[in-house]
This record gives sequence, C-alpha cells and structure tokens, in this order.
Amino acid sequence: MTELRLPVADAPRVVVKIGSSSLTGQDGRLNVAALKALVSVLADRRTAGQQVILVTSGAIAAAIAPLGLAGRPRDLATAQAAASVGQGLLVARYTEAFAEHGMRVGQLLLTASDTLRRDHYRNAQRSIERLLELDVIPIINENDAVATDEIRFGDNDRLAALVSHVARADALVLLTDVDGLYTAPPDRPGARHISLVRGPEDIEGIEITARGTAVGTGGMVTKLESVRIATASGIPVVLTTASNAARALSGENVGTYFTPTGKRTSRKRLWLAFAAAPQGRLVLDEGAVSAVQGGLASLLPAGVLGVEGNFDAGEPIELVTAAGKVIARGLSAFDAHEIPPLLGHSTSDLRSTLGDGFDKPLVHRDELVLLRRPKRPSKSVPTAQARS
Repeated sequence: MTELRLPVADAPRVVVKIGSSSLTGQDGRLNVAALKALVSVLADRRTAGQQVILVTSGAIAAAIAPLGLAGRPRDLATAQAAASVGQGLLVARYTEAFAEHGMRVGQLLLTASDTLRRDHYRNAQRSIERLLELDVIPIINENDAVATDEIRFGDNDRLAALVSHVARADALVLLTDVDGLYTAPPDRPGARHISLVRGPEDIEGIEITARGTAVGTGGMVTKLESVRIATASGIPVVLTTASNAARALSGENVGTYFTPTGKRTSRKRLWLAFAAAPQGRLVLDEGAVSAVQGGLASLLPAGVLGVEGNFDAGEPIELVTAAGKVIARGLSAFDAHEIPPLLGHSTSDLRSTLGDGFDKPLVHRDELVLLRRPKRPSKSVPTAQARS
C-alpha cells in the first residue's frame, strides 16, 4: 500500500514552485508541453478544492531562444532585457493554458527587496489574499527585469518559502529536475535517495552541491535553504520532479518529504528571521546572551557591549555575541546614535538621569526572534526558528 503524506494531500492551500530546468528544453526554449502538463495538474487540484499558488522560474530562460542568445546571460543588462521579454512570453503561456480549464491567473512580480521591506511584504500578502478571494490563481516570479543583486536570488527557491509563509500556505511543493534529496550527487555511484527528513540531523554528512543548471541558477543548497525556512515555520515540504507533481500533490510517497521542525509563527517574526536586511548590530555580554536565548527576556542596555552600523528606531538589527556569532534579530527601539550613552546602565538609572522614554529595552522581546538555541547534549542541529 502506498504511504500517503496527508499534510500535503489535505492542504487547503499549497504553494508549488517550478524551476527553469523543468520548463525548458536542452536548447533553452520554453517547453510548452511541460508547462501545459503542470497547469493540468494544478487545475485538477484547484477543481478538487485546493487553493494553488504558483511560483515559477523560466522568464530569462524563455527568452534565450527568441533573442538568439547562446545561453543564460552573464551580464546584468542582458539578463534584465531577457527577463523583460521572457516574462511576457511566460505569463501569456500560463494564461492560455489555465484558460483551457476555465481558470484565470494573475501575475505578481517580486524582487528580494519586496521581502526585505516590511511594508512591501505586507502588500504582497494582501495581493495574494485578494487574488485567491477572487478565484484567481496567483503566478509569482522574481522581477528579474529590474533586479540587481537579486538576479541571483536562488532560482526562486527562497522566494517560494517566503511566499508560503506570507500566504499562510499549508504545504510547499518544490518541483525540480531531481527526484528528491540524495546522500551525494545523484549521478555518483552509491548515492542513496532520502525519502524522509524529520530535521537537520537526518541530513548531516551528506554532500550537497550549489551548482545550478545551464538555464537555472539554483542548486540543492538553495532548495534546502527554502526547506529550512518553510519547515521552521510549520510548513511541510515535498521536493520532487515536475513529472511527479500530481502524485506529490495527492500525497503519494514520491521525492523527499520534509516534516515541519517548528511552529507557525507571525509574519513579522518570519520576516525578521529570514527576510529582513539587518541594518546594524548590538554586541551582547554573556549574561545578555543567556537572557535573550532563554526566550523570555528583552534586551536591556546593561547587557550590551557595543553598537555597530547606522540604523533608525524600528529597523531590523542583529544581536551578536562578543565573538560575533549571530544569535537573534530584532527591531531596535532607538536610533544607533542614541544607544552608546545608554550602555552599561540599568533602566532605573536611565529613568532617573535621562527621564522617561529612555528606561525601556533596546529590543523588546515581542520584537525579537531567536536564530540560535543554546547547545544541548543532543545530536540534533539547531535551526533558525521564531518564538511563537
């Protein structure tokens, strides 16, 4: 009897991500047959009552042949131009394919900055929710036509995990050209397929490649980063090939299944943990490190040794040990230049000398997310997680 992965099969809302290599042929042309096959699977799931959000790569790859390029552009200007051409071609194909099933689609183009800036993050969430309310299938791609450093964002893998949380998805399915995770590159003799991963300890010691394909930028490293983000926030993940899409979404035992390692948390905490761009650092003494890692304490000025960076109140910062190890992120309650005079003083001292407004934590515990837990005598490896 086939083992069913019910969290995926019964997921009311699922994010499906497909990579460039699964949508294009060896010559770099968009494989319309492959695209239509995927759309047919997703349409069936939508008809069955499952809400589907598609994160698709392929814009740049789709433009390689029409523009007469030899391969994926290496310079930014050509990559942006190719994305501009390819995005129109790609969404047109999706629109036509879904229309054959009587379904409508809406395109959302995002850059990494849209997940780094909290106001953009919330706007993306509202757009996705409204599209789903209107019975429109959201098709999300990175906006490579205007991206700069984000052009190498990870072949949309990390974006798909962030979208999963923003959209409050119940499962994430990553479709690629490899049928799951292996103990070594799959073409190497002796490489063994891993069917189930319950946590980081299950993949200790395996050899992971960061290499992408000729038309894609991602590799297994970006896939596992995506998995880490999703599972840490309570979302199960299946990694498999596009040809297994229907079986994966039906909950069959294909590819590699990653069970959640953490609890679903607030969008703000996930944004802090995985998407926010830290604008500076606070260096903590040992006592402050222990208090913060205990999970119940705010960061007080008395436990801070120094300030790095130029940031404003309300911006994300890192909390680090004296050795520079990042243990948490949070939103600063003060501008960077206001903090040095506060260091080493208790809140009662600050209240008596500086007055009200300065007798508060530098980072309140409600605006803080842990990235490392204290080491325990266990074989498990701590993962980035947010306190619920």
